[in-house]
Amino acid sequence: MNTFLVSDPSDMAQQNLNLFSLSLLPLATMTLATSLSPKCSVSGPVVATTPLVTFLERVQENALRTFGEEDFDPKLYVDLSLKFNLSKTQKAFDELPRSGENGTVSVEDLKVFIATYFDDAGDDLVYYDPVDFVPEPEGFLPKVKNPEVRSWALEVHALWKNLSRKVSDGVLEHPELHTLLPLPEPVVVPGSRFREVYYWDSYWVIRGLLASKMYETAKAIVANLIFLVDTYGYVLNGARAYYTNRSQPPLLSAMVYEINNRTFDVELVRKALPALLEEHAFWNSEIHKVTIQDAQGFNNNLSRYYAIWNKPRPESSTIDKESASKFFGNSEKQQFYRDVASAAESGWDFSTRWMRNTSEFTTLSTTSILPVDLNVYILKMELDIAFLAKVLGNKSTMESFLEAAEARKNAINSVFWDAEKGQWLDYRLTNGTICKESETWQACNQNQNTYASNFIPLWIDLFHSDAALVENVMRSFQSSGLVHAAGIATSLINSGQQWDFPNGWAPLQHMIVEGLLRSGLKEARSLAEDIAVRWIKTNYIGYKKTGAMHEKYDVRKCGAFGGGGEYIPQTGFGWSNGVVLTFLEEFGWPEDRSIGNSNSDGHRNAHSTAVVSLEHLFL
Repeated sequence: MNTFLVSDPSDMAQQNLNLFSLSLLPLATMTLATSLSPKCSVSGPVVATTPLVTFLERVQENALRTFGEEDFDPKLYVDLSLKFNLSKTQKAFDELPRSGENGTVSVEDLKVFIATYFDDAGDDLVYYDPVDFVPEPEGFLPKVKNPEVRSWALEVHALWKNLSRKVSDGVLEHPELHTLLPLPEPVVVPGSRFREVYYWDSYWVIRGLLASKMYETAKAIVANLIFLVDTYGYVLNGARAYYTNRSQPPLLSAMVYEINNRTFDVELVRKALPALLEEHAFWNSEIHKVTIQDAQGFNNNLSRYYAIWNKPRPESSTIDKESASKFFGNSEKQQFYRDVASAAESGWDFSTRWMRNTSEFTTLSTTSILPVDLNVYILKMELDIAFLAKVLGNKSTMESFLEAAEARKNAINSVFWDAEKGQWLDYRLTNGTICKESETWQACNQNQNTYASNFIPLWIDLFHSDAALVENVMRSFQSSGLVHAAGIATSLINSGQQWDFPNGWAPLQHMIVEGLLRSGLKEARSLAEDIAVRWIKTNYIGYKKTGAMHEKYDVRKCGAFGGGGEYIPQTGFGWSNGVVLTFLEEFGWPEDRSIGNSNSDGHRNAHSTAVVSLEHLFL
């Protein structure tokens, strides 16, 4: 049985409550080597939260009762920073006058309390002028010949300045007053309500920064993520105290690989490799690893998402409690909360991918699913580690990880591949969180629904280097129903969840396009460029209509941004900017190719006026 390293809960609370500063960095990672067997435990492992987060959840719940549901964003309240110590603030909160059965605080009293005792959400990060930003970098997007597109690309490039931040001195001096974590280097945030660094977003931010020749900013992002691994044993979902209970799609190795390809910075590789080895161990630990025995009796080890948490997500506590109210038993609620947090760990929060019944949100069963894309990311991590170990002359590590990559590739094909469909399909575990060491593969456990994730293996060289396979998968992709006027849809199911139809997301466009492109097949390159052109156009027209880059887009109509999910559409936006710049760097834009205009093309989303008016608040 594997051992799983989890930060000692008392130490994690202490980190947030005791005074420490950057002078103490790097923090010594206090870890508890605990043998965990969550497969046979209803409750499973949990990383303790902090007293500050627990208190802010109380404030959040009271704010919902006081202010009502309209325009209510629960995350706002757990992002607030204290002006005074927690004890004094709690005492003042407990002394507020209350009325009614629920003990509701009046609107005026709660507004005065928040203004008196808290700094605004976002005040703990301050604007930072990146040292490597110039308005038009030398050699910027040489293939972009159309002046209109080039002018827009420079505006997108300039957004890196708007999204650059650094942790305020207040966080470094008094971390116990903040849920923001004291990262050592400047950051690039996604935008809008996402005021902090996010893990998998950072990969596409870095791809865009590399196109913008902002190598130092890209390295700073990686340094911050390495700091999180050194401190917690894995990269957190985001740089907040309430995100310590889960990670996100593991792409740190891919970030290091891409930066090294541009800069040949051996010192960065040397600093990163220990963290990458630790992260690999995390994703292959007992809570994540599942063994599936195939028809030939061979054991295949694959990984799943599994948040170290069984309570409402603090940033969405009021929403999760409402959803869980359908359950009567505490153990059912705990499992639901873990599956919700695990879906958030996947980055696909939320999608019918994780539901037993695609029309019922409470049937989320994320921990009972082996996802195609997660295992592709870990396969890429293994290949990246092998490459980076070779850079450092570490032959034994290189050989070990090439072996691991080959085993995972075979497992991906054995468990996920459906030759008839020409797709890789998520696999649902028969026994849920399974108590036995392994279970036997059954075709009926593959999820037959079509998702963009079914094609993510194409991103990896071990798959896109097989021409016959690429041709087969490409035919399946073209007839899948996912390709639309403005890009690739996330699924075919219009569930109202944001990681479903009709939304298209920048990361999914990029991975599929890059996989097709790198196959070297002429037809695949043509398809890749066609999708990239559609995606660039919808970003351009959306930008011209609203003055903003958006988190997601409606792939049915060029220039329309996406919706659905538990928060209003967001702008900024880190990974959208990164993918547009990456596509323009790769494919360019001929002078005689029209880009379209916002007056004649696309569709004006009903929310766009609101987004424009709010933009100055976020950027």
